[in-house]
Amino acid sequence: MCALLRRYEGAGEPLSCERLAQGLLNRGYHLATTRGRYFLKHHLDGDRAAIARQHGATARLAVLGLPVAPPVADAEGRTVAVIGGRCYALHPWVDGRHRGGGELTAAQSRRLGSLLGLVHTCLERVMQQSAVPEAEARVESADPSDTFELIEELLALARARRPRDAFDELAEHRLVERRALLERHAHRRPEAGAEPATGWVHGDFHPLNLLYRGAEPAAILDWDRLGVQPRAEEAVRAAAIFFVGPRGTLELSKVRPYARAYRRATGAAPEELAAAVHRVWWERLNDFWMLRWRYQLRDGRADPQFPAAAALSVWWTREYEAVRDAFAD
Repeated sequence: MCALLRRYEGAGEPLSCERLAQGLLNRGYHLATTRGRYFLKHHLDGDRAAIARQHGATARLAVLGLPVAPPVADAEGRTVAVIGGRCYALHPWVDGRHRGGGELTAAQSRRLGSLLGLVHTCLERVMQQSAVPEAEARVESADPSDTFELIEELLALARARRPRDAFDELAEHRLVERRALLERHAHRRPEAGAEPATGWVHGDFHPLNLLYRGAEPAAILDWDRLGVQPRAEEAVRAAAIFFVGPRGTLELSKVRPYARAYRRATGAAPEELAAAVHRVWWERLNDFWMLRWRYQLRDGRADPQFPAAAALSVWWTREYEAVRDAFAD
C-alpha cells in the first residue's frame, strides 16, 4: 500500500484499508490516509488499454458536468498503477448511498432517465475519436435450441446438488418453467438483419453503480463495461434492474416517466424503445448467467439476485404489451 501511495503526490500515508463487499467484477477498497479518503480499485481483468479508455472518458465527462469520479493521476500523469502485474486505480472517495427504484419518486425516476440519456449523448461527444474495440461486434439474439441444451445441463446440476436447499428447489422450478415458456414463444426470436442504433454506453448502469447524495445523483461509478452497444437496450436493461420489485414485477408507473425522459434527452423514437424492449425481453428469457455462476463456476455471489430476476422473466412475458407501452408511450 505504501509503495502505491508513494506514486501520488499529496496522497499521504495509509491509515486504514477496508475491503468493500459490493461488486462482482472487481475489488474495491475504502482507503483512508493522512490526507484524505479514497476509493482504491483493483481491476481484475488487467486490460490496461481498456482501463485507460475508461479513465479518459470519465475525465472528459466530468468536464461536461456529469456526476463522475475520475481517477487521480500519479506524479507522472498516469491513472493506472501496475504493481506486481496487477492494475490499480485511485479515485476520490464520494460520500453517498445507493438507491433502488423503489425509493425513487416519479419525479426522481424522470431525472434518472434524463441522466442516462445525458450519459449517452455526452459519450457520443467525448468518444468520437475513440476506436471501437473489435470485441464490440454485434452478437446475434440467443438461439432457443442452445438455451434448451443449457437448461437441461443446469437442471441436472441443480438436481444433483447435495445437500439441496431452497435455492436449488427454486432453480429447478424456474428452469422447468422457463423451458415451457421458451417452447411457447420460440417463434418470437428477434429477426436477424435489423441492426439497432448503437453508440457508446456505460454498459452496467444499475443501482450499485450510482451513488446518491440526498435526492440527487452524486456519482456514476464503475465504467468497466464502457463500450459500443445498442443505446436503447441499455435504457431498458437499467430500468429492469432499478424498477424490479422483490416479486419480479416492474413498477411501470415509474418506468413510464423514466422512459419518456430518456427519449426526450436522446431523441430516441418510441419505436426504438419498443424494439429494445423486445430484444431485452428475449435476452432475459434465454439468460441463465446467475445459475451458471452457481452450478458451473461454483460461485454463489449472484444468488441473492436470482429470485426476483427469474420471476421477472415470467411476469414480463405475461405483461409484455404493458411493459412495451410503458417504454414507448
